[in-house]
Amino acid sequence: MAPAAAPGGSPLPRGFSVFTTFPDLLFIFEFVFGGLVWILIASSLVPIALVQGWVMFVSVFCFLATTILIILYVIGAHDGKTSWVTLDAAYHCTAALFYLSASVLEALATIFMRNGYTYKQYRENVSAVVFSYVVTLLYVVHAVFSLIRWKSS
Repeated sequence: MAPAAAPGGSPLPRGFSVFTTFPDLLFIFEFVFGGLVWILIASSLVPIALVQGWVMFVSVFCFLATTILIILYVIGAHDGKTSWVTLDAAYHCTAALFYLSASVLEALATIFMRNGYTYKQYRENVSAVVFSYVVTLLYVVHAVFSLIRWKSS
């Protein structure tokens, strides 16, 4: 199954077709679950401040970058240029790598906090880890399909 192409010769969608074509439909889920990771990390207690800082940076950066990319696609800023296909693939590969590193570090920090923290604090961190891995999976899938689109353009 080939990725859906947008009208006008551009492999990237424009307008509200961003929300109906695959893999661009994943933007919505990346946005929602990335926001949940951001909220959970901001409200949770992570025993290692550097880990919490990195996970917060990744979640905020990817949340804002995804939002900006959605807006640019909806307004049609790409105008059929293949450099946007490259940008899309590069961004999603970078976001997948960032989220994978953040997820692993958050899981490690959560393992270390089993003792000496309340059950509620531990559960918040476990939830953050789970949603972080969900977002990682979303970005990996989006990156794979963006690379396929990039290669075919």
